[in-house]
Amino acid sequence: MPPSALDRLASLHIEYPMLFEIHNAAAERTSHCGVLEFIAEEGMIYMPYWMMQNLLLQEGDMVFIKNANLPKGTYVKLQPHTTDFLDISNPKAILEKTLRNFSCLTTGDSIMVAYNNKKYYIDIVETKPSNAISIIETDCEVDFAPPLDYKEPEPVKPAVPADKEPTTEAPAEEEPKFIPFTGSGRRLDGKASKDKDVLASSPAKRQANATNSVQPSTATTSQGSSSRKATGKLVFGSGGSRADKAPEKEAKEEPKKEEPKFSAFTGKKYSLKG
Repeated sequence: MPPSALDRLASLHIEYPMLFEIHNAAAERTSHCGVLEFIAEEGMIYMPYWMMQNLLLQEGDMVFIKNANLPKGTYVKLQPHTTDFLDISNPKAILEKTLRNFSCLTTGDSIMVAYNNKKYYIDIVETKPSNAISIIETDCEVDFAPPLDYKEPEPVKPAVPADKEPTTEAPAEEEPKFIPFTGSGRRLDGKASKDKDVLASSPAKRQANATNSVQPSTATTSQGSSSRKATGKLVFGSGGSRADKAPEKEAKEEPKKEEPKFSAFTGKKYSLKG
């Protein structure tokens, strides 16, 4: 700024540090800044190019400058233009070093951070407690918004080959049903069991054998009754029944062969001495 501005400000008893509001009436843009030196030519001020871009100014344009009292900032939210700023090893340290060169921040402005021969532009998205704050000798909380060119990764869908047809599920095989008491019996003496076939047979086979054994008996009774009717004789009294029961009694009186009974511990003993 020119030296005449310093003389005018000193007579107004303003508060320090000196902060100013710059207004571009043609573009209706407003920003805030500090002052570096009072050595400019009369009627002229010099400002960085990025500040001219914020105010939409060209060289030689007219601006209005007035003194401003800004509150100390407590919160600021920043948004980088590109994701390259996040690739810096320690962006927080670089940002703290850069902000030392700034005296105030205004919501809607963009600041430039120079690092490793590259320029990074960052937008001021939000400031508290007002739209313009002072960051001189203050403890300010800094938050970052996603960069402008940031894109969320799309969810990866599993690739399905086009020529592959959906496979139909094969019919489940029926599990064999559990049938109890289908094992075979063993004797303690090692001899073959006579009821081996009966024990080894399943309940279904036992039922089938039972039905087969019943059918012949019914057949014989029907044959006996038909033979009686065929002779044409009538039998009165109990003689006929006795004659019929006589063969049954004879059959019952036949002596049954006794099966050898099993007796435990009947083997021979042997001595280890021989």
